[in-house]
Amino acid sequence: MLVITRKVDQSIIIDGHIEIVVTGITKEGVRIGIKAPKEVQVHRREVFEAIAEANRAAATPPRTVQDAAALLRARIPQGKKSGDR
Repeated sequence: MLVITRKVDQSIIIDGHIEIVVTGITKEGVRIGIKAPKEVQVHRREVFEAIAEANRAAATPPRTVQDAAALLRARIPQGKKSGDR
């Protein structure tokens, strides 16, 4: 990990096209701005981890046919059969 000191309005450049700018420093924390191309995704860590977990859950297939059937039954409202409207 690279650790550097920056003051307000100073920045660092990553990979020649991503700029991180210190916009403010308070007792609450440091505010930063990020300038990056639109195709570069930028997320707070907790958001990134939630997205990754959702992707893992969606990519994990049910373990058995019975598990898949149980998931489908859970989505059908009680008291209705598949042909009912």
